[in-house]
Amino acid sequence: MSSISRRRLLTAAASAAASAGALGALSACSSGGWTVGGAGGEGNGTPGSTPTVGVTGVPAARVTPIGDGSTAYTGTQPKQPKAERLKAGERPPQFVVFSWDGAGELSNQLFSRFRKVAADHGASMTFFLSGVYLLPESKKRLYAPPQHALGASAIGYLADRHIHATLQQVRSAWLEGHEIGTHFNGHFCGPDGVGLWSPGEWRSEIEQAKKFVTEWRTNTGFTDLDPLPFDYEKELIGGRTPCLEGQANLLPTAADLGWKYDASSPGGLQTWPGKVQDDKIWNFPLQSIPFPGHSFQVLSMDYNMMANQSNANPLGDSSQYDAWRVQARDSYLAGFRRAYDTNRAPLFIGNHFERWNGGIYMDAVEEAIGRIAAYDDVRLVSFRQLVHWLEAQDPAVLSQLRTLNPGQAPEGGWAEFLGAATDSATGGATNGATNTAS
Repeated sequence: MSSISRRRLLTAAASAAASAGALGALSACSSGGWTVGGAGGEGNGTPGSTPTVGVTGVPAARVTPIGDGSTAYTGTQPKQPKAERLKAGERPPQFVVFSWDGAGELSNQLFSRFRKVAADHGASMTFFLSGVYLLPESKKRLYAPPQHALGASAIGYLADRHIHATLQQVRSAWLEGHEIGTHFNGHFCGPDGVGLWSPGEWRSEIEQAKKFVTEWRTNTGFTDLDPLPFDYEKELIGGRTPCLEGQANLLPTAADLGWKYDASSPGGLQTWPGKVQDDKIWNFPLQSIPFPGHSFQVLSMDYNMMANQSNANPLGDSSQYDAWRVQARDSYLAGFRRAYDTNRAPLFIGNHFERWNGGIYMDAVEEAIGRIAAYDDVRLVSFRQLVHWLEAQDPAVLSQLRTLNPGQAPEGGWAEFLGAATDSATGGATNGATNTAS
């Protein structure tokens, strides 16, 4: 393996200037127990009280500032689909979640780029915001990372102009229907990283991440920006840990905080998700998907593609860039088709806003989104929206779906497979399945 660590790669990815992007909207859809309305879903918390401030695009009467006015309660989130229970024997829709670790707007303008991609394809996404991306480096000693020196951060800090741009992107993304989750703060990985943290240290890290989001106005001194239009205490229901480490000790804290899901597991298969931590937290792992040209599979994230293609070197052999881009794209599409044609398990794809190997992974995921979105019964959703749909379903149906292995289609078709499972009082249907894909 290359001596270049993932920590250094992420630090490099966070080093360059930002801008804004275009607004978008979810397209309407109405099958598989999934319809788009004006609001719907869960509420996003209760208001606090501070001097009145405005939120562009939101009626003034609906804006109640919270704390120092960095955030504001503006009602339920716009553009949220309404989840409905599957009908008897109905084939489930194919859910695909595209998520982004770090989620800062730099000079490469990747946050705004993928907001536009989402708008073009009627998609919602999850943006895992690193809390320190809203904390100026001049205030870095406000961050007390567990087991590290005051102000330490493996991904550094953004320039003030990048913080300004990131705030604009986060605000617009939420108004467009995207989820703002957390990637925590300092991104400490490896032998001295988050894998060593106790549940109490995870609580400290989470509380600090929330504080940096809810007190950006005090910390930055910016006076020309609207507040973020949500109550982050209520909005935040899940995250992904740095380098997919430390989930075991995070989960008790996540459950105590009332979180709905965690997306930190590195070893998932393409099966229907279940709950962990005493049946309190939905487990949404990155998944092993086919890797064209190889007999082994690859984890559904850009970093893992790069690790296999260029030995984790972000400046690999440029003569291979086009082939690697196609391979990465086709890997995502192979994972999609394996689920779509068989068990319909949700597909989880994770990425970073990066320019590794000439930006080929950003191009690959954009191409994959375009091709996947062309299917009428695909739902490009956030993790929050997926949780809402799962919790609207009959538990017996979900239990039956979880009996299907990767690449395993229901024997006799969906009507037979799920028909008897729609009444939870029966305790589920007889399990029957057949392998139709690898």
